Amino acid sequence: MEKEKFYLTTAIAYASKKPHIGNTYEVILADAVARYKRQRGYDVYFLTGTDEHGQKIEDLAREAGVSPKEYVDRVSGEIKSIWDRMNTTYNRFIRTTDRDHEEAVSAIFKKLYDQGDIYKDTYEGWYCVPCESSFTETQLKDGKCPDCGREVTRTKEETYFFRMSKYAPALIKHIEEHPGFIEPESRKKEMLNNFLLPGLQDLCVSRTSFKWGVPVSFDEKHVIYVWIDALCNYITALGYGGTEKGELYRKYWPANVHIIGKDILRFHTIYWPILLMALGEPLPEKVFGHPWLLSGTDKMSKSRGNVLYADELADKFGVDGVRYYVLSEMPYLNDGTISYENMIKRYNTDLANNLGNLVSRTFSMTEKYFGGLIPTPAGEEGPDGELREICAKAYRVFTEKMDSYRVSEALDEVFEMLRRANKYIDETSPWALAKNGDMKGRLGTVLYNLLETVRIAAILLFPAIPASCEKILSMLGQDVPADYESAGHFGALPTGRPIGKAEILFARIDEKKFMEELAKEEGAAEKAAGKENVAQARPEELPKIDYDAFMSVELRCAKVLDAEPVPRAKKLLKLTVDLGYEQRTVVSGIAKFYTCEQLKGRKLALVCNLKPVTLCGVESNGMILASGEEEIRVLFLDDETPLGSRIR
Repeated sequence: MEKEKFYLTTAIAYASKKPHIGNTYEVILADAVARYKRQRGYDVYFLTGTDEHGQKIEDLAREAGVSPKEYVDRVSGEIKSIWDRMNTTYNRFIRTTDRDHEEAVSAIFKKLYDQGDIYKDTYEGWYCVPCESSFTETQLKDGKCPDCGREVTRTKEETYFFRMSKYAPALIKHIEEHPGFIEPESRKKEMLNNFLLPGLQDLCVSRTSFKWGVPVSFDEKHVIYVWIDALCNYITALGYGGTEKGELYRKYWPANVHIIGKDILRFHTIYWPILLMALGEPLPEKVFGHPWLLSGTDKMSKSRGNVLYADELADKFGVDGVRYYVLSEMPYLNDGTISYENMIKRYNTDLANNLGNLVSRTFSMTEKYFGGLIPTPAGEEGPDGELREICAKAYRVFTEKMDSYRVSEALDEVFEMLRRANKYIDETSPWALAKNGDMKGRLGTVLYNLLETVRIAAILLFPAIPASCEKILSMLGQDVPADYESAGHFGALPTGRPIGKAEILFARIDEKKFMEELAKEEGAAEKAAGKENVAQARPEELPKIDYDAFMSVELRCAKVLDAEPVPRAKKLLKLTVDLGYEQRTVVSGIAKFYTCEQLKGRKLALVCNLKPVTLCGVESNGMILASGEEEIRVLFLDDETPLGSRIR
């Protein structure tokens, strides 16, 4: 019989920097769901990847002195290596720079244009570069981006628009008629009340102010809006190409679930479904917006110095330790938290004590009392029935919770079962039964019940901690992957078979020693990065000037419009700069340290009231600020600094 399909996706990670553990949580969550569905007999296709276009990428590449493609190749490779390190079982890792994706996006845009859903006009409004999003004045929050809280830039440019308003009524109807389309429920209300019901505006879907993106095929000064480009990956990965539909698309679309962060819900529950409606394609069954993983009470960011990375955590807690923590610590609705102290506590309590200790004690006693063979149980008595009942309940509740993406609650149920099994050992005292000579009756029943509980736990926990559960099942002589349905039948473990030797699955962590070693590592890292306070030789000081003399220097923000070498002068570059109110030519001796492309579009500080000077036949009207002597570094300004503004 043909398996039922299950297609799930993560949001593709933005290839701007190394992903922190909060970003990595999403792919671990999706992998747990994918593994669970495979256990249940589904034909699973799991998609993840990287989003690699946009103005932010172009800016970062320029700062790094490399091409955008070189930049995203490095970051995307780093992201993929972390996904692999976390033992995730994706079927495809798509990149938006993949040729098949770019060609398909171009065809999709052309199709929408040809049918009249995309039209050209002029956009004027506010733009957030980090979010790659446009906003009206009323959508801003305290004058800043309503999504990330950063500064926004006023922009005006020719652009293509997508007729979102045309499809808004149909989307509202779909959401109301499909209560499970957006989950959790609170997220659905937010999308309806904040965006759809007040009236949806048409969406700007192209840009002309940068080049790093998929070109509009019929108007190549435009590139396709990065969110249109990125969202289409869910169908281009399956072979959808505008008018063509590949075999994978016909088999797996529509998606059963898009697993995304709550901060990008608007794009996935408004822009994406409307785009699909315009293409005449079915909508995904569900968009699940998971909460954030916070460091303390704050969202992780490098500027706050609270970023933790999955690969570095895996070096300390193991891959399964990291997977288990983020899955068990993230509630269904509210944000989760992460810290080294919390990780140690949960690792020791759940993995080392409850699971690891139970496996070790049970296998050791089976080896000692039955020569490593699974004993045959006798009649039920005492707490046996209660243990059976809690195992049956764990299977039932775990299945219900996983089906509704309440993963942390599902794991809680399994560990409640494990705690009951450890209590069962204390209640039955197998060592006392052995001492009394009851080797084949009651003792055999007790150890069989414990081994069976371990088997059920390993099957249920497999989506979360697969490597550890594979080891446990192999030690029990079970197939990997094991039959999921068998976890619902207490007594399915065959008797008389040998088991593996007991081993430590999760070694207990000494918190004091761990934190001391961590402090040493961080101190060494700071020293290596040159952050230690080291006494430096005092530089030669110039004569002091008074306040009025300093204020007589006119420093203003200028943007480099063009840069070119000065003929017969290896050190000099001729810069054309824009002050907002006028353009000037400035000659600077930085050719050895910057290429022309690295300078174009950048904002810098210009000394405006210097008398003109002619250098190698070129008149220079000003001087740019830079530091260093042997290696010159230009003082670049924030992109949001207004042109011509006075620097004081």
